[in-house]
Amino acid sequence: MFHPLRISEVERLTDDAVAVTFAVPPGLRDTFRHTPGQHVALRRTVDGREIRRTYSICAPAAPAGADPVLRVGIRLVEGGEFSTYAFKEFAVGDTVEVMEPTGRFVLEPRAGRFAAVVGGSGITPVLSIAATLLAREPEARFCLVRADRSVSSTMFLEEVADLKDRYPDRFQLVTAVSREEQQAGLVSGRLDRERLTSLLPALLPVDAVDGWFLCGPLGLVTGAERALRGLGVPRRRIHQEIFHVDDVPAGALSAAATATDRAPAVSTLTATLDGRSGNWPVQDGESLLETVLRARADAPYACKGGVCGTCRAFLVSGEVRMDRNFALEPEETEAGYVLACQSHPATARVELDFDR
Repeated sequence: MFHPLRISEVERLTDDAVAVTFAVPPGLRDTFRHTPGQHVALRRTVDGREIRRTYSICAPAAPAGADPVLRVGIRLVEGGEFSTYAFKEFAVGDTVEVMEPTGRFVLEPRAGRFAAVVGGSGITPVLSIAATLLAREPEARFCLVRADRSVSSTMFLEEVADLKDRYPDRFQLVTAVSREEQQAGLVSGRLDRERLTSLLPALLPVDAVDGWFLCGPLGLVTGAERALRGLGVPRRRIHQEIFHVDDVPAGALSAAATATDRAPAVSTLTATLDGRSGNWPVQDGESLLETVLRARADAPYACKGGVCGTCRAFLVSGEVRMDRNFALEPEETEAGYVLACQSHPATARVELDFDR
């Protein structure tokens, strides 16, 4: 569900990124109390066409009894309809429609050792995760490995530096800049699988890390995951969130896409959403999310690109083919979850449950 929220602050972070803070009214404080790592979708309408984009919450999660802080980081994307508008037009006092926090790239604070490999704006959810963890759990440690094009393009420099100053014994930071020379002691060049394979064991005991959080462009996240798997890290300890997907590489299809690519001539979708069920014919070529949206405008979605996971649904019966999946963990697809925005029917009848 979307709620109109007033912008209370717009802070320029870099030449192409801003942090936007929304005022949360008293009646919505519980609604917008987020778990570290979650995101929100923002919505605007242009010439009768709805545009939604997802942005991660960068503020620490509020402790019980405290007012939540809803602050998101927005980076300008070349040709991006929403990011261009937000970067150039958002101003204090404006009202924006904001969806309730969602997402499973999260860490509930607990004792242990945790680490993250992030690229560019991938720092946004990890900043919330690290700041909340270190503030609430004195027995926790966090190692952040971040990659950026240049120092001037690095988001949340001051916030990360503050964590380093505040928790010098529990927060470890390594920065890699790919497009400019760095002062002594910092890593230069791109962080690919080969470099991470040698770098990570030199930084910390890889096998002793309780959770790895990988966030950023597809190439960096894929390389980091392969490096960690090659170092013997169990898949269950690796959590991923993709921020940018350009071309879909071979083999990027979901493990759940085991059904035949040939769609049935006629297919019917049954879907349950907010306790109400309906049946609709699936039109030729449309995704199951598009089928639901024809009758239910409140169906959950944000990116429609298989990245954010907002449209996750449980496959009750039938089979589907997913075009691509960059949001669901293997454990989720094995349990029967699919992305409705990427799913097409592979059987005559398909049933989805958005409420599970």
